[in-house]
Amino acid sequence: MDNTATADVLPLPVRYGAIAAIALGITMAVLDSAIANVALPTISRELQSSPAESVWIVNAYQLAIVVSLLTLSFLGDMLGYRRIYQWGLVLFTCTSLFCALSGSLGMLTLARILQGFGGAMLMSVNTALIRIIYPQRFLGRGMAINSLVVAVSTAAGPTVAAAILSVASWKWLFLINVPVGIIALWLALRYLPDNQQKNSQQRFDLASAIMNALTFGLLLSALSGYAQGVALQWVLAQLALLVIIATFFIRRQLQMAIPLFPVDLLRIPVFALSLCTSVCSFAAQMLAMVSLPFYLQYTLGRSEVATGLLLTPWPLATMVLAPLSGRLIERVHAGLLGGIGLAVFAAGLFSLALLPATPDDASIIWRMILCGAGFGLFQSPNNHTIISSAPRNRSGGASGMLGTARLMGQTIGAALVALMFNLFSQQGTHAALILAGVFATLATAVSLMRIRQVTGGQ
Repeated sequence: MDNTATADVLPLPVRYGAIAAIALGITMAVLDSAIANVALPTISRELQSSPAESVWIVNAYQLAIVVSLLTLSFLGDMLGYRRIYQWGLVLFTCTSLFCALSGSLGMLTLARILQGFGGAMLMSVNTALIRIIYPQRFLGRGMAINSLVVAVSTAAGPTVAAAILSVASWKWLFLINVPVGIIALWLALRYLPDNQQKNSQQRFDLASAIMNALTFGLLLSALSGYAQGVALQWVLAQLALLVIIATFFIRRQLQMAIPLFPVDLLRIPVFALSLCTSVCSFAAQMLAMVSLPFYLQYTLGRSEVATGLLLTPWPLATMVLAPLSGRLIERVHAGLLGGIGLAVFAAGLFSLALLPATPDDASIIWRMILCGAGFGLFQSPNNHTIISSAPRNRSGGASGMLGTARLMGQTIGAALVALMFNLFSQQGTHAALILAGVFATLATAVSLMRIRQVTGGQ
């Protein structure tokens, strides 16, 4: 088999093997963003660390991804997406074993940082690879599979973690990645195609990589710190430093022919609008997914098991609608399709906020289905637009920005949940759901603005 085959001549069995490698890798990377949350009390107790210290098990992974995502997507444009993805699978699998064997909080935190870099390698080029795995006319179907994997993995993370912890120790949260990673690596080595349009004139700029890491690292640190009750003066100091570094960073990128932070792509109106849509929609999703368990358990008095079951219709509806929207993109404008999906998503969120004081399960379930269906209908066409609007030799930059927008939206959403709890106390979950609906409504408006735009990169 010729691994350098282009997407339009990639035989169907090979295409299936390639997309399976992508799906397995992204499932591991996204799940591990949230899967450790459920085990934090257990890990903290076994490693004899405080709850505040144990939070770094989650933060270290997230921070490593955010600070390296764009740099790795830039390297993907230079060196090849297949190479970056395969290296990512090796690093992620090995560091998952390192996590499981860690005997102290410091060792586990270091392992999670390294695992985060592996996860960033997978996330930075996955959609760029899909662009060369699928023919242009079927790109929406490939994006639908990727959107489905990301959405379901994000929503199902706590449920998967709870299932593993019910029968095994926390170490198996990481050990389970080893056999999955080996299978994904075998598939990647055998089936993933290489990108022919590498940027041979592209040069790696270390200063840009450092400023990129500091910019996004400070932003994540400030948002997470505020959410966790860090002193306000420390948060403001981080934000001030962020503004200074970001100013120099952007000025440097504007002077480069092929920038690490893709300001060239942000000049494409439909690309910029789609990124804004992604940030707003994932902020809305995270506002709902973080606040709903508190609402179901503390306000309605549902058990942990019942809470998990009541949340399940959301990812199930996404699983049904994401593939459908991937096919509809071949016939319906992405801005219109995304706008319809986001309007349905917003309606579901507002309906959850307007639940009666003592709702029955059916009243909760149909609202969850509405949210999941709307989100599934929107995400595939939005991702399709982000990737297809960029020139082919900048697919890595577009893929990196797509992942960055998702992570930024989720971080903003999680921080806003904490703010709602601080401002409104027992009414915090209700306020968070209303704010989620507002974000989804804003995303709807931005998505509809794309109808008049043209997708240019082929």
